[in-house]
Amino acid sequence: MAVKYIVRLTEGERSELEVLIKKGKKVAARKRLHAQILLKADEGRLGPAWTGERIATAFEVHANTVSNIRQRFVEEGLEAALNRKPQANPSRLRKLDGEAEARLIAIACGAPPEGRVRWTMHLLADRIVELKIVDSISHDTVHRTLKKTKYAHTPASKAILVHPA
Repeated sequence: MAVKYIVRLTEGERSELEVLIKKGKKVAARKRLHAQILLKADEGRLGPAWTGERIATAFEVHANTVSNIRQRFVEEGLEAALNRKPQANPSRLRKLDGEAEARLIAIACGAPPEGRVRWTMHLLADRIVELKIVDSISHDTVHRTLKKTKYAHTPASKAILVHPA
């Protein structure tokens, strides 16, 4: 079968790939593998390039992987062939954007509901749904968001947050 995407590396690209491979464990395994595949697929080297099947066998990857790396190199360049392809559409959108996070923090720093000593993650999740900031949210998401801001929900720590010394 004829190769549709022919890899021709420049001297600079070839030396960059060789340096990347020599870094060993300091480089992500996938990136190093892609560099090795590109070097073997290079038509510009002395002698013919390896076939896709031979490369796939040597590096224990599927032939489609070799073909996809060749295609990305030819169409998009060296960086695209070495790195993971970014998701076009994230599988999950963020529940809280910057404004919603700010409102959550403001609620968490405020007085807890009547009869409560402090806010719990479940109470905060219920409150921001009640206020229609989001349609639904998990208490775990609330926890991760507050953890990012170094928020502590104990009364003693609130005094420190509200009245810094």
